[in-house]
Order: sequence, then C-alpha cells, then structure tokens
Amino acid sequence: MSSLKGFFKDTIIYGIAAVLPRAINILLTRLHTDKLETEKFAENTWYFVFAAYFIGFLTFGLETAFFRFFTKEKEKGKVVSTAFLTLVATITIFLTVLLIFNDQFAYWLGFNNPQHLKILTLVTAFDTFVVIPYAYLRVTNRPIKFASFKIANILIYAFFNLFFLWFIPYAIKNTITLPEFMLEHYRVTPTVVYIFIANLIASFATFLMLLPYMFKFKFQFDSLLLRKMLNYGIPIMIGTLAYVTNENLDKLLLRDEIGESQMGIYAACYKLGVFMTLYVMAFRLGAEPFFFNEASKENAKETYATIMKWFSIIGALFMLIVVAYINIPANILLARPEYFEALAIVPIILLANLFLGVYNNLSVWYKLTDRTKYGMYFSVFGAVLTIILNLVLIKKYGYMASAWATLVAYGSMCLISYFYGKRYYKVPYKFNSIFLYLGLATMLSYISFLLYRDNYIVSTLFVLAFTGFILFIERKELKTILKK
Repeated sequence: MSSLKGFFKDTIIYGIAAVLPRAINILLTRLHTDKLETEKFAENTWYFVFAAYFIGFLTFGLETAFFRFFTKEKEKGKVVSTAFLTLVATITIFLTVLLIFNDQFAYWLGFNNPQHLKILTLVTAFDTFVVIPYAYLRVTNRPIKFASFKIANILIYAFFNLFFLWFIPYAIKNTITLPEFMLEHYRVTPTVVYIFIANLIASFATFLMLLPYMFKFKFQFDSLLLRKMLNYGIPIMIGTLAYVTNENLDKLLLRDEIGESQMGIYAACYKLGVFMTLYVMAFRLGAEPFFFNEASKENAKETYATIMKWFSIIGALFMLIVVAYINIPANILLARPEYFEALAIVPIILLANLFLGVYNNLSVWYKLTDRTKYGMYFSVFGAVLTIILNLVLIKKYGYMASAWATLVAYGSMCLISYFYGKRYYKVPYKFNSIFLYLGLATMLSYISFLLYRDNYIVSTLFVLAFTGFILFIERKELKTILKK
C-alpha cells in the first residue's frame, strides 16, 4: 500500500501541474468570450485544434516509448538523447516545409489568415522540443520541477493575454500613453491574433527554461534503439491522432455543417467539460510512469485494480459536483448570453471524459505487454465512430449529436479494451462497484441538471448523499489505505 500512497502523493503534485494551468486557461475563457464574437471564438478554436494534431503527429509516440525504454534500458542517457535528437530532426523538417509553403498549407487547412498558421508552426516547434525534457522530469520522479515549469508557462500565457486583450484597450480608452508602434500594430491586427502571440511567447519561454536539461547528457544517437522506440511509439502516435480526432473533429465538422457561430458556441460550452479533463490529466501524468515502475512487483495487478476503482469513484463524485453547480462556472466563464444555449452538452462531455479516464486506466495492459498496436486499433475505431456519428447526425441534431458521439466513442473504446485486455494481462478490476458508483452519479447528475439546476439546496443534498454513500460502503478500505 506504500506504493499507492506514493502514487497518490505524486498525482496530487501532477494534479496541480495539470489543474492550475488548465484552470487559468478556463478563466481566460471569460476574457476570450467577452472580447471575441462567436465566429472569432470559432477561429480561436480552429487554431488550437490543429495545434493538437501537429503535436500528436510530430512526437511519434516517443513520450510513452521514452517511459518504457528508460525504465528497462541500462544506458539511460542514450534513451534521452536518441529521443531528443529524433524530435530535433523532425521539427527542423516541419519548420522548413511549413514556413516555406505557409500560404498553401493555410489554404488547404482552412485557416482564414496565413499568419495564424505561421505562428502555430513556431509554437508547435517549441512545444515539441520540450516533450522529452518534460518526460524526463516525470520518469525521474521530479513532479515539483515538472509542475513549476507547467505553471510558469501558463502564467506567461495568461499575462500576455491580459496585456493584449485587456490592458492595451484599457490604456487606449483611458488615454494612457503607449508606444506609437504598439498602437499602430494594435489598430490593424485582429484581436484573436494576440491570443496566438501570447501562446508563442509562452512556448518560447518554456523552451528556454527546459533546454538545459538536454545538455546534462552526452549526445548519442542509437539507430537500433530508435527503431525499437518507433515500433513501440508509432501505434501510440496513430492512437493519439485518433484521440485528437475524437476530441476535435466535431468542431471542424460543426463549422462546415452549421456555421462558425454555432461551432463557437459549442466550443465555448465544451470548455466547461474540461473540469473532468483536468482530473483525468492529473491522473494520467502520475499514472503513466507509475504503471511502468510498478510492473515488476508481485501485487502490481491488484494495485492497478485499486487505482481504477478509486479513480472511478472520485471521478463520479467530481462529475456530480460540477453538474450540480454548473450555473456558477457558466456565469463566470461565458460572458455573452448566446454562449449559454449549448449548456446541455456539458454533463454529456463530463461523462465522456470520465470514460476516457477509465480507458487510460485500462491501457496499462497493452503498454506493459508491448502490444501498443491495440491501443492504435481502439483509438482508430473510436475516431471512425466519431466521424460516422457526426456526419450522419449533425445536420439533424446539431451540436448535441457531437456531444453524444464523443460519449459513445469513449464508452465503446472502454468496452473493447477491457475484453481484449483479459486475454493478455488480466487485472481483477472491481467493475460491480465501479458501475454502481458511475450509474448512481449519472442518475443524480441527470436529475439535478434537468429539474434542480437553480436549486442549490437540492443539488447540495445530492452531493452529500452520494459522498455519504461512498464513505459508508468503502469505510473499511479507506481505513486500511489511511493507516498505511
């Protein structure tokens, strides 16, 4: 049980690294929805959708492969330098091609302004450079340093968002003296571009902060090791791209099918579902290196089963809390009334992201048995399901179809991964308990959202009743964990 306590301790720190930056990013949604009309918010969303695709492609799944080979290879420095040098080479090619043919790619990818793609290309390069330094901090159990860099990145991003979107307009309105070149540039540059510039400044600063970690190792390139890492990582890359499709294709299709305004409204409300994403991300950051380090221990499978159970319990409680008080974050973050019309997607997206977290738990079997191709298959299946459901249903049901498609895709991936995993690495998951908590939390969330959204007394009673139920049923196991 001591390893579990260590896992939870690190996960709390990783949770801060994941939650605080995303929380600040969510708070910036208020600034963005206030300054951007729904069509411009759609343009902002378009930019970050392709940022996710670019990063997923350029890393080749080397982050997860890095964890796998760092824990089993004797020459740790060779693993670090081989992975890093590979990414340097791919980034160089990426930068050269996209900067030379920027206008053509901007047209093909649907960017309204080629300048947006140019900024995104540079941001992607800097963000890819730091993938291995970040992974090194995680695998060597340095969660505090990892968290520090993550928090520094988002603070820089937030500062320049406030500077460009709030301070400069405030200064102009109140006749505060600013440099003339700044005023001239501000008058002719669309507001949304300043969000991208803030992103570029933050990424470049983080790159400079993390770069020294790569000079701690002698640069060695092992082509045989790279081949092994790519064999392991490329299926994960394909799975990552499929995941990005699950998360973002709906927004791309909504823009084409029902217009930028509706896509912007959907994307803004979708951000409220990110509360569950924060929880899942915090868990994943701590769990991935932990799963590999724990694999050789005798009771590893029992540990994985316990983690899955408590991940599901806490996630179910978290979902209920967010839904019960959904009007509070909605009123804080959505500045314009037109954004509120898509609020009904939030409970669906929360549950979908919880299923994604369950799927991340289940992925331990194919990562530990070096069968990452199955992760690729499952993710591609989910992406295909997402594409089909969106194409068939969007015209009839609008953005609600996209929300339900996300839930169906992640739920299906969980089921398939579980049944395949039993063949190769059977973990004694306690699904009776998991289904009980998920089912009860979903029912209470549904009732709270539809009937008592403005009644915080009833919603609070639901949360307290569910919490009491957990404490009563799990009291013995909780005592055991806390004693250890």
